[in-house]
Amino acid sequence: MIDLARSDLGGRPIAEISAAEVLVPLRKVESAGNYETARRLRAVIGQVFRYAIASAKATNDPTFGLKGALTTPTVTHRAAVTDWTAFAGLLRALWGYEGTPETRTALKLIALLYPRPGELRQAEWSEFDFDKAVWTIPASRSKMRREHRKPLPVVAVETLRDLRNHTGNRRLAFPSMQSPERRNGR
Repeated sequence: MIDLARSDLGGRPIAEISAAEVLVPLRKVESAGNYETARRLRAVIGQVFRYAIASAKATNDPTFGLKGALTTPTVTHRAAVTDWTAFAGLLRALWGYEGTPETRTALKLIALLYPRPGELRQAEWSEFDFDKAVWTIPASRSKMRREHRKPLPVVAVETLRDLRNHTGNRRLAFPSMQSPERRNGR
C-alpha cells in the first residue's frame, strides 16, 4: 500500500515532508473513488512517521492534521437472516447445493463455523486436527494476528473428512480452479 505514496514522497528526507505533501497521494487514491484505501494509506503513512519519530528521524506526524480531510467511505450494511424459518431454508439450500465438492464443503463450513472467507479459502489441511476436532488458524491469516482455534462440530469433521477423501493430499483444502495445485491434481 505504501507504494501508492512512494512516487510523491519517496526520495525526500522524512523530516521535511509536510501534511500538504502527504495529502497529494491521498487525493490521487481518493479521486479514483477508493475512499477506504485512501483512509488506510493515511494510517500506514502515519505509522511510518511515528516510527521515524521514535527513531529520531522526524519530530512530528503530519498525518495527524489530515484526520477528517478525506472523504469518509460509505458503510454498506449487509442483510442478516434473523428469522429462524428463513435461516432453516438457507441451511437446506446450502446442504442441497449440487456444485463441486469443495464449494459444497465451503458453504457448509461457513454456516457451521462463521470463518472469515479468506481464512477458509486459504485453509491448509495441516491446520485441521480431526482427532481433537479443532481448526487452528495461524496468526498470519487471522484478523487479530494471533493464532485462533475453532472447535469443529462432528458434522464439520465429517464434512472435511469427506472432502479430503475426495480431493486427496493437497496442501490447500480449497484450492482455486487456477492454482497449480488444482491443475496438477495434487
